[in-house]
Amino acid sequence: NGDVRAGLKEHCPNGVDVYFDNVGGDILDIVLTRINMKARIVICGAISQYNNTTPVKGPSNYLSLLVNRARMEGMVVFDYADRYPVAAAALGKWLKEGKIKSKEDVVRGIENFVPALNMLFEGKNFGKLILQVADQ
Repeated sequence: NGDVRAGLKEHCPNGVDVYFDNVGGDILDIVLTRINMKARIVICGAISQYNNTTPVKGPSNYLSLLVNRARMEGMVVFDYADRYPVAAAALGKWLKEGKIKSKEDVVRGIENFVPALNMLFEGKNFGKLILQVADQ
């Protein structure tokens, strides 16, 4: 919710070498103004564009890729489906050891499906959003 441009200047004073993008749109454009020579950008999503009623907005600062000889490449999780069991085992181990933590935002009741879904697009959830439809 803060000023992304100012945050990048503060936290990446020497520029950005690697950026993993799930947002697209204005955030990607701002990051492109801060990339370093030979930077690598992975595009894994573009949630800011999913519900557009107008054409999808591509990066307007794409020439920064040329000037900085940077690379932008798409990645979809299904590209690694054969490795899901290895990832699940490693993540489970790290969770158990406390090396990583899972943050969940649980909304209860099927009647809350639409508000819960809207939380995703309004930035109102924190962590994994779960709709619990039955009591355990």
